[in-house]
Formats: sequence, structure tokens, C-alpha cells
Amino acid sequence: MNKPIKVILVDDHAVVRAGFRLLLSTTEDIEVIAEAERGEQACQLYLEKQPDVMVLDLSMPGIGGLEAIRRICSRNTNAKILVFSVHDEMVYVDRATNAGAKGFITKNSAPAILVEAIQKIAQGEIYIEQGLAKNTPATTGDIDYQAVIGAFSAREFDVFLLLAKGLTAHKIADELCLGYKTVANYGTQIKNKLNVATVAELTRIALVLRLLS
Repeated sequence: MNKPIKVILVDDHAVVRAGFRLLLSTTEDIEVIAEAERGEQACQLYLEKQPDVMVLDLSMPGIGGLEAIRRICSRNTNAKILVFSVHDEMVYVDRATNAGAKGFITKNSAPAILVEAIQKIAQGEIYIEQGLAKNTPATTGDIDYQAVIGAFSAREFDVFLLLAKGLTAHKIADELCLGYKTVANYGTQIKNKLNVATVAELTRIALVLRLLS
């Protein structure tokens, strides 16, 4: 009998993790060996447990899912990470795969999709849920917001989302462990690139692109 696929679940909601664990417990070739609720914990657990596949949400407190993917993959280029998110926009898929994720499925997908994705990724394949690539970019006037945001650096994207959600620069600094002036500079760069002057306009762009859940 082949060894089961060792999986770590990462989601900040205990009820969601319990549901994942229950689902995967019905599959003989998958074993959940650990859980985490923050990106920092995910990085540490990955080093300690060396899972075959990590199933990870993007929206979490602390460094968040994207930064966790970047940190894990910078240490282990062979890391196999499956994103399991409420977001179904291509900008998230692109961000996650560029960071190093090997798969992306949504929480609206059928339970069997999660199992299939874990199995495929464990075998060394890439798994992107069907239908995710059908979203089209949003363009307003002469600016293709999707393209501009797609070209953001990792930190610019993180700061953009938090600004769009209404967080102040001080709160973002605490959330991302950055200096206040650094966050303020990022904010200025982001507004300049999107040709806007206010946070309200950033929020509108994020809503147009369906980047806010």
C-alpha cells in the first residue's frame, strides 16, 4: 500500500479546517498531519512537518496567504501548495501561482475537486480549477486596472488591498510589520500608478475588479 499524502491545512477559521479534515478523512490516500490559522504558523509548520501538499487560504491575519507562499517557496522551490480561496478572480490566481503555488481552487467547488487537486499536485502536476480563467479584465477609460494591478510588486498588492478595505496606514503598518512611512510611500505609489487621489477611488477599483470579498 502506498503511503498516504501528508497534508497541512491552513485557514483562520477553525470550523472550515474541521470541515476540510472531515472531508479528507474519508479519503484513504490523504492524511492531515497538522493545521495552522496564520501565515506565520504555516511557514513554521512547513519546515517542521515537510508535508506533501499544503492546502492554504489567502485571506488570513498576519502576513497572509500570499506572503506565506512566497516565504515557503523561497526556501523550498519544490514546495507543493494548493490555494483554496473564496476568491475566483484571475488576479488572485496569477498572484498565487507567481508566488509559487501549484494549484488554485475556490471554496465554492465540489468536495471532490479538493481531493482531486491534492492528488494531482502531490503527483507533481499543476491544478487550476476549470472556469477560473474565464474572468475578463476591467478597464475604465484609458486605464486597464487589471493590468496595472497585475504589475504591482507583492507589497504594493498587499497594501492596495488593505487600503481598499479601509485600513489606515498605521493599521496596515502593524498588519504587515512595516514602518508607517513605508506604507505611506506605497500608498502614494499605488495611487499614482492607478491615477487616483483618494482611498475611496482605490476601493471602487477593487470593487470593480471583484477583489474585495
